[in-house]
Amino acid sequence: MLSWGDDYPIHQTPEPVAFSGSDRNFYDRYFFNGYSADGSVFFAVALGIYPHLDVIDAAFCLLIDGKQHNVRASRRLKGERMNLSVDPIEVRVIEPLRKLGVRVTNNDGGVRADLIFDARHTPIEEPRFTRRIGTRMFMDYTRMTQNGSWSGDLSLKGESINIAGAFGTRDRSWGIRPVGAPDSQPAPTSPQFFWLWAPFNFENHAVFCHTNDDDAGKAWNRRAVIDHLGQARTEFENPEFDLTYIAGTRRLQSARIALSSDASLSIEPTGSKFYMSGLGYTHPTWGHGRDHGDFETAYDAIDLATIDDTAPGQLHIQALARATLRTASGEHQGHGVLEQFLIGPHAPSSFKSMLDGAS
Repeated sequence: MLSWGDDYPIHQTPEPVAFSGSDRNFYDRYFFNGYSADGSVFFAVALGIYPHLDVIDAAFCLLIDGKQHNVRASRRLKGERMNLSVDPIEVRVIEPLRKLGVRVTNNDGGVRADLIFDARHTPIEEPRFTRRIGTRMFMDYTRMTQNGSWSGDLSLKGESINIAGAFGTRDRSWGIRPVGAPDSQPAPTSPQFFWLWAPFNFENHAVFCHTNDDDAGKAWNRRAVIDHLGQARTEFENPEFDLTYIAGTRRLQSARIALSSDASLSIEPTGSKFYMSGLGYTHPTWGHGRDHGDFETAYDAIDLATIDDTAPGQLHIQALARATLRTASGEHQGHGVLEQFLIGPHAPSSFKSMLDGAS
């Protein structure tokens, strides 16, 4: 099963690159988002490889003028992990860890893109995510995260979209996650997943905060990082999250994250939401790694004015947000996203059941 990758010194096992150990849920994924300074334009990209499911899939989403346009594609992988094209979507590694490209060509939604992501700093390796449900492995993966700027061309139905000054975040993750068709013998516990991810761009800083909590509110993976854009990097192992919810919902109205005794991050969502289902997250048909045969594409649009924001399939969002970073050097204003995926009990938030809202 030799492939392009076998001519590069990237092997991790004695087997050809086409094989990734023995777990059927192994995946390898690219994610990007980008946004204009005023929040009027948001776009996101995902491309995932599932070697043992023989699937590669991708999605490009564009949020503009109250609609979220979702372009999706899937094809057989055929063991070739170095071919990052799922027509009409392609990811290109132009300069590893520094510069990547995204292209979107002909599709039913009229979305076109030829974009370049330029990193603002070296990648940040997040702590390894390892989580079991009882004795069963649920997640075991590594992720690197990086903020950057965007340039290039973006259009919708022939109308050019100005992305001058756009910033964003990209990540690369690989390892074990639930992918493909659901397990026919689910774990004998109720689902619980509390996830917040907050990457922000500032003029002279990049900031990342995240937490995975259990039902009691104890963090099983949490960290924050301030990158001073080439000068230094400060890591905080146990940031403290103070969360305020919109009454009756699981949507955050604000978040204050105490990084240390003299550093904090205050986040205020602006009201604009991106639904991660557009990229396949929790999507009933286009979930990651699902089998669509040799080749399949699809397009749909979400009307943000009429969508049921409380529907289980739409719980996972990235909310565009403003942030204030306070450090010993002063106060800094930035923008980014506050990702939210909150299912099941979480004692500090007074969540007791699967989907109950804040009081």
